[in-house]
Amino acid sequence: MKTPKISEAVVRRLPVYLRFLNELKANEVLTVSSQDLGQKLDLNPAQIRKDLAHFGEFGRKGIGYDVSYLIEKIRAILKLDRVMNVALVGAGNLGRALSNYNAYLKDNMKIVAIFDNVPSKVGETVNNLQVQPMSELASTVKNREIRIGIITVPAAEAQNVADSFAAAGIEAILNFAPVILKVPSHIRIHHADFTTDLLSLAYYIEEEEEHE
Repeated sequence: MKTPKISEAVVRRLPVYLRFLNELKANEVLTVSSQDLGQKLDLNPAQIRKDLAHFGEFGRKGIGYDVSYLIEKIRAILKLDRVMNVALVGAGNLGRALSNYNAYLKDNMKIVAIFDNVPSKVGETVNNLQVQPMSELASTVKNREIRIGIITVPAAEAQNVADSFAAAGIEAILNFAPVILKVPSHIRIHHADFTTDLLSLAYYIEEEEEHE
């Protein structure tokens, strides 16, 4: 029997649930209802129940979800119960900031290698990682069993980096460059365009001013 395809929207909500559940666990909360989750996350409780039901029956009627158990299950669904090594290309300000974010990550997904093609940056240390030349990308991806790549280079260089990632065997890419990239169909790519998100906020601010 073929497993039903889970929508991208559902997958994107799972880390949101996980983050809040981790906060609950840190505060020693043992159980939580979908109503509580919905209220805190500004989501419909029915949507939360439906999202989780795609993967199994994790809650108990009248009791809700066991926080620790649900954390364990969502981590397994997101494959965070295993090591997931990440490579980053672009040791500029954004790349450095993302690399330093490693210290915040408590899961098994870690940036383990940083690359740049600017000679002056090669050899520098960023969060205990030495910036490597692009010539070492393929061998490092293979030796470190890296499966995810992050692109934080200027738009003009991004496609070349994506091509290098694809040739090296990377399976998924998070692209911060302001350009749409083309990759083989078997590679999953997400475009992180915070400029678009920031600009869209202006619409809502303008709306509020018009209604004052």
